[in-house]
Amino acid sequence: MAAKLTFKPVTTANVGDFETLFGAPGAPKYCWCMAWRATSEELKDTKSASRHRQMLGRIADKVQVGLLAYRDGAPVGWVSVAPKANFRGLGGPEDDEGPVWSLTCMFVAKAQRKTGLSAELIGAAASHARQAGATVLEAYPVDPDSPSYRFMGFVPAFERLGFKAVGREGKRRHVMHLPL
Repeated sequence: MAAKLTFKPVTTANVGDFETLFGAPGAPKYCWCMAWRATSEELKDTKSASRHRQMLGRIADKVQVGLLAYRDGAPVGWVSVAPKANFRGLGGPEDDEGPVWSLTCMFVAKAQRKTGLSAELIGAAASHARQAGATVLEAYPVDPDSPSYRFMGFVPAFERLGFKAVGREGKRRHVMHLPL
């Protein structure tokens, strides 16, 4: 049986683990999970090194960016979860339901895929958002056959965990809510 997962917010204390995970084969090091965070000015510079620097700046400034999943002390997964106000261009309904947090991206190390880790990342994100005072966790998954936005997760996984559809954003992304 695989060792139990632990989850930790990304901070200056474990930013090296975040960099290690994002340096792994197949990791989203091209964007460093800045796709929905970058300001208009930051979007002008599309280099991976710039995205890396932008994310490290947010972490240094103690901005909530997400959680790392650890197994046997090694980082094996990532979920981007933070107040919706930390992102831009996500869509979804206005934030009239109280503090809304957004889950925008997940990454699982290649050796850990197909182990159910995505569901655990979603659950940990919900727990983390609830503990931080959020009343709703909003996610933007796609259908399993979608050719893009797959890093945002798949609708059936969110449905199994109690998320409900509240709309669509564009042609592919569903907007789903989990009351916390």
